[in-house]
Amino acid sequence: MLLASNAPAFSLQAPKLGTPDSAHAGPNVRSLAMSGERRVLRLLAAPTTDCVGADDPRAASAVQEQAMLCLLNYARQQAGLAKLDDSRKLDGSAANKAADILRCNSFSHEACGRDFLYWFRRAGYLNARCWWAGENLAWGTGSLGSARSIMKAWLHSPSHRANMLSSNYRETGISLRTGGLSGSSDAHVWVNHFGRTC
Repeated sequence: MLLASNAPAFSLQAPKLGTPDSAHAGPNVRSLAMSGERRVLRLLAAPTTDCVGADDPRAASAVQEQAMLCLLNYARQQAGLAKLDDSRKLDGSAANKAADILRCNSFSHEACGRDFLYWFRRAGYLNARCWWAGENLAWGTGSLGSARSIMKAWLHSPSHRANMLSSNYRETGISLRTGGLSGSSDAHVWVNHFGRTC
């Protein structure tokens, strides 16, 4: 399994609307999770009885994407944060990014030579007077490409965990695409876009 080396996050905000991330922090669970406390990270992982399809990389993509949303929102709630709403625009931007990664055989936030915000812009997400945007990428094969395996890897990566547990975001878009990548014919490419507009 591979994670992108950086999980970029950018914002453009009106002067009075920026709020420090810590202003919305939940209980101590979130601050301990952000520091990488392993016992707390285990608390953020949904039980295997939750999130149907999270352990089955052969399930339909839509089932696995819903499982990933379930895992993400479980982690956020355990950390004292609100669930993220599923955004059609962000689903579309994530799907286009995953397609770029496979089409150009380039596992990168700049796949096909496009900056990481390219598909956010094309989806019309950045047209608001202020916005926040972030992106997590990962890919794996077999069981390492399952939603639960990818979520575990993201939770153990400081920059990816920061995106998932940020209070700046209100919406998310998730895409899973399967295809050839870096010599593997069955790569499960995951893209998670995060955002908020005002």
